[in-house]
Amino acid sequence: MPVGLAGAGGVTRDISASGIFFETETEYQPGNKIDLALEFITPAGRLQLKCRGVIVRVEQHSDRMGVAVKITNSMLSYA
Repeated sequence: MPVGLAGAGGVTRDISASGIFFETETEYQPGNKIDLALEFITPAGRLQLKCRGVIVRVEQHSDRMGVAVKITNSMLSYA
């Protein structure tokens, strides 16, 4: 699932209520704060989940970076 990032984009690999792991071409550093957004298509319409979190781990994956984020705040709304 695509993930929206400030000035960049990524693709989720794993998501839970407390965190998200995504891959991106942009470099990030552990300990930094990050804002991201996910969009879900449901029978009731499009839902957007906006999250704020802290980067807990970064991994090099070939030409992409794997980024693990602990979600600290989130808000769900209709897009």
